[in-house]
Amino acid sequence: MTSAPPAKAHPVAAAFTADRLTKIFPGHTALDDVTLAIPAGHVVGLLGRNGAGKTTLLHLAAGLALPTSGACHTLGCRTDRLDSPELTRLGLVMQEAKFIEWMTVAQHLDFTASFYPQWDRDLQRRLAELLEVPGKRKIAELSTGDRQKVAILLGVCHRPALLLLDEPMSSLDPIVRARMLDVLLERLRDDGCTVVISSHLLSDIEKIVDWIIALDAGRVTEDSALDELQESFAEWTVTAADARPLPAFAAPFILAQQRSDRLARLTVRTRAPAAAEEFAAAHGVAVQTRRLSLDEMFPLLLGAQGPAR
Repeated sequence: MTSAPPAKAHPVAAAFTADRLTKIFPGHTALDDVTLAIPAGHVVGLLGRNGAGKTTLLHLAAGLALPTSGACHTLGCRTDRLDSPELTRLGLVMQEAKFIEWMTVAQHLDFTASFYPQWDRDLQRRLAELLEVPGKRKIAELSTGDRQKVAILLGVCHRPALLLLDEPMSSLDPIVRARMLDVLLERLRDDGCTVVISSHLLSDIEKIVDWIIALDAGRVTEDSALDELQESFAEWTVTAADARPLPAFAAPFILAQQRSDRLARLTVRTRAPAAAEEFAAAHGVAVQTRRLSLDEMFPLLLGAQGPAR
């Protein structure tokens, strides 16, 4: 029997890569021919509706599941061969984390710390105070929100190079969510950590992410820098310049429109810097532009919109 050839090292300029990655469960394809690269040193927002494949992608990146076909690499290592050198540099915070229920929070933190030579006790104490983590209570007695706080400490106190977060703030109150965002920015600034965060709280994560990957039905529909998306998506308020009703608008960059005879609101995607001015001149109208928030962009990123024109 011949042994498999050694896995090729993957360039660590990308914290995670997927090459034609497919994951099939009985009766369901969670990921379908996904190819992407998560750039190192960025905060990546992983967006999609429920069942889009986000959690499956994070599980594959962490080595908790294996692909049906294709390949993926985390921190330069093929994920089916992840071992201590990579796992001690990986942080994972899942929405429904598993704990040893009979332990107190402090005992659980001590237990987990014993597996990480680089565990930062000062960081642990500071974050426990900042997030108001009840160290003396047993895990089994914690509320859903407090369990989420403990999961965050377990995921970040060993200062990972790659931090994977699956709905990490869904049960936190707005004050603690704001503090959590500060923690993530601090990790990026101090450690150069790559953060991948899957969340439906788009108004929160928009404050910290700089890259967007969107999934729909297991396929990648967007993979772009956030600032590029903010420059290309906009709402145009179009008003007639004279007594004549507005003409029909059929430009290819118009994604949606609501209109009356005298006013129209157009949702557009275009990278042309003078697109609004050229549109106004061509149609004899006045145009006011407004950038879309990530919440407003969300449904547009999931559809097969094609490249910006």
